[in-house]
Amino acid sequence: MSSMVAPLLLAPKQAHSLKNENKNVSFLDASWFMPDSPRRPRQEFISKRIPGAQFLDLDEVSSPHELGLKHMMPEERVFADACEKFGIEKETHVVIYDTHGVFSSPRALFMFRTFGHQRSSILDGGLPAWLAGGFPVESGALSPITVTKYATPKLQVEALRSYEQIVANSTADASDLILDARSYGRYSGLDPEPRPGLSSGHIPNSLSLPFNLFLRQIMSPDGTTYTVFLSPKDIRKVLEQTVGLERADSIIHGALPVTTSCGSGMTAGILWLGLKLLGVERISLYDESWTGYAMRPMSQIEKSS
Repeated sequence: MSSMVAPLLLAPKQAHSLKNENKNVSFLDASWFMPDSPRRPRQEFISKRIPGAQFLDLDEVSSPHELGLKHMMPEERVFADACEKFGIEKETHVVIYDTHGVFSSPRALFMFRTFGHQRSSILDGGLPAWLAGGFPVESGALSPITVTKYATPKLQVEALRSYEQIVANSTADASDLILDARSYGRYSGLDPEPRPGLSSGHIPNSLSLPFNLFLRQIMSPDGTTYTVFLSPKDIRKVLEQTVGLERADSIIHGALPVTTSCGSGMTAGILWLGLKLLGVERISLYDESWTGYAMRPMSQIEKSS
């Protein structure tokens, strides 16, 4: 395990200072887009990136799944091999960003933290915030990286939930509170899923908490918008409005465990990180999320009227 715990979030100015002052820092672009998006994150990375950054493909640094699901949590050695390829050591401060602002970077941070790499942060606002701050970018071919050695870490299994655990939890006496990061339309079953043939709806005894409620939009100088996290105070307000004051207090103080879920395990990372910013410790993520749950014909699917 890394010996020092880094801040969960870094502002662009903090990240720039870290890059200039600390040689043992690695920037990773973990951009990911929905399957129906025409955007190609790797090509965008080649054309514009933070100097010295490398591209973390969350669909590649993952484990195969029986249902063919993408970006599942990798095996320990797969994660370690990726770190070695990126030149990351146990003491490297890893700074993760994406091109949305905040979207897929929290999932990558969840991966690093769950493998015990505590010296890891996300760049709040991602590449758009970096550009808005006037900091430099580069393009074209990547500079050579010195491959490192990264000892096989131990996965913190309590940070993940399996299908069987979710089914067991979806009863009236559920131990974990499941928070669903998808839009309310998909959660309620009123709107379709973006994945063809997949039913919308929700897991019994789960609550809707769309991930965008933990974020706010910023207007860039060029007129485009990007997302950053709300303040912890405002995140707490959103949590209280969603689950009620008593349950919110129980979550924050560890009396009520929480599991975050979404469409495929990506934006569940935003809820995970938002709750971590409140100091929540008893929190896990349903790796398969709704896609894995709804693909199984035996799953009980609820829809709101």
